[in-house]
Amino acid sequence: MPKPSTVSSLRPELGSVAPPRAPDRPEEVRATLDALGVVPSKHWGQSFLTDPYVADAEAALVDHRPGQSTVEIGGGLGILTGALLRRGIRPLTVVEQDSRLAAYLRSRFGEHVDVLTADALEVALPPAHCFVGNLPYSVATPILLRLMAARVPRVVFLVQREVAERMAAGPGSKQYGRLSIIAQLYGSVELFRSVPSESFTPRPQVESRLATFVARPDPLPVPSVPDFERIVRTLFSSRRKQLVNLLPRVAPSADAAARLAVAAAWPEDWRRLRPEDLAPSAYFALARAMARRP
Repeated sequence: MPKPSTVSSLRPELGSVAPPRAPDRPEEVRATLDALGVVPSKHWGQSFLTDPYVADAEAALVDHRPGQSTVEIGGGLGILTGALLRRGIRPLTVVEQDSRLAAYLRSRFGEHVDVLTADALEVALPPAHCFVGNLPYSVATPILLRLMAARVPRVVFLVQREVAERMAAGPGSKQYGRLSIIAQLYGSVELFRSVPSESFTPRPQVESRLATFVARPDPLPVPSVPDFERIVRTLFSSRRKQLVNLLPRVAPSADAAARLAVAAAWPEDWRRLRPEDLAPSAYFALARAMARRP
């Protein structure tokens, strides 16, 4: 494909039925970015997916139903946008912070999508059944936590592999920690395929992983999310210490801590356990027990 010279030269022909193909080869991506005057930000960990099969696999996980709205975060050059549209996922809103990329997406996909030029961490989230996106590494975690806290029913995301695996991790694993417990407070995370760095331009130094989040349909299992986050943050601040030394940090005394452990139905040997040995449900029970105390 010849190097484009202007954004207007990339506009699809009027009257086209199928959505146009987005740049999906490294040389196409680089040429298009050059034409738009966009330099990928190392600060934001910004890389552009160049594997259409990964984009299609991501779109397939949206689990779209007629009449349900979908929001894509970080449209970039549209490789995922095109995959979503080819699967008939509409209405589709794309949130893109870079005004040049947002203008390109409007030019490329026309009336097929609604493009919102905004920061996904600050904009009022459009109502949608599913959010989907290839998230920049530096802001992936706060964006995901914001979507979870907003009780979005389903999120499909491609992020740094470590982040995805930490969110899905269970007790006893090396990845299990505060992020795992907070994510599982809001719902469940399921891991899918790993994506090598060769699938992006420019190539990141780490692998990515595709995953989904499904919100729990029932009320949250803790009375106060801020209080719960404080408890978990305190207990995991010294994760190699035993809970006998950590639990008193969130209780008035060692005796009060022991009573809380009983009220939360913690295992009898909790004193010798470490924070990563307890399942999220044990921390939910602790938060409820703390809320009930005088």
